[in-house]
Amino acid sequence: MDKIDWQKKGKDHRQRLRDRFLTQGLDNFTDTEVLELLITMGTPRKDCKEPARFLLKQFGNLARALDASQAELELVDGIGPKNAFALRFIQGVARRYLQQRLVTKEYLRSSREVGEFLVHSMRGLKREVLTAVFLDASLAIITTQVVAEGTLASNTVHPRELIKMALEYHAASLVIAHNHPSGSLTPSPEDTRLTRHLFIALAFAEIQLLDHLIIGDAEQPFSFADHGLLEDIRRQSRALIAGD
Repeated sequence: MDKIDWQKKGKDHRQRLRDRFLTQGLDNFTDTEVLELLITMGTPRKDCKEPARFLLKQFGNLARALDASQAELELVDGIGPKNAFALRFIQGVARRYLQQRLVTKEYLRSSREVGEFLVHSMRGLKREVLTAVFLDASLAIITTQVVAEGTLASNTVHPRELIKMALEYHAASLVIAHNHPSGSLTPSPEDTRLTRHLFIALAFAEIQLLDHLIIGDAEQPFSFADHGLLEDIRRQSRALIAGD
C-alpha cells in the first residue's frame, strides 16, 4: 500500500478551501472551515482542522472566537502565538473596515451598518465602553470615537468631554452606544439616568442626542429611540432645557 503523504493532502485541502472562497464566497463555509482557513495564515504547512474544531468548541461560534484575547486563544490546543495573532489581526482589520465605510454616509439610511460596526467592535468586551458616533448638520457620519471606559454612570461620564469632542468635530448631533459585558440588552435605571444626563448637557450646547444604543450578545443593539425611551427623556427634560 502506498504511503499517504499527509503534508500534501493537507496542502491540497487548504487549496480547495481557498478555491471555494474565490469561486463561491464565504456563504457556504461553516464556522469551522472559516477558522481553519484563518489559522492556516499563521500555520501554512500544518493541518488546521482540529485546532479550528477546538476553537469552536471553546468559544461557541466564530464571532466569540474572533473576540477572544491573544491569551485566551493561546490556551486552546493547537493554537500558538502565530495562530492567535492571525485571528486577532483579521478581527482588527474587520473592525477598521466597518468603521471607515461609515464615514460620510447618512446616519438614518445607514443605521444598520452603524449597528453592525458597534456590535462587532464592542460585543465581547470585558469592561464597559462608551462610544460616540458624531454627525454633521445633514446627519452624515463624521467619525466614531471611544469616549469613556470602565464603570459607566451619570456621575462618572463627564458631559464636558463629550461636548468638547463634538465641538472639535463640528458635530451637530450624535449617537452614543455602550456595551453590557453580561450580554443583556435590557437598559438599567443607571443607563436611563446617564442618557438623561447627557441629553440635557448636550442640549444646552445645542447638540442633539439622537439615540443611545446598548450592545449585548444579540446581533442588533437595543435602541432607546426605537423603544420610545428617548422621547420620554425629551419630554421630561423640555421645561428644564427651555428654562421654564
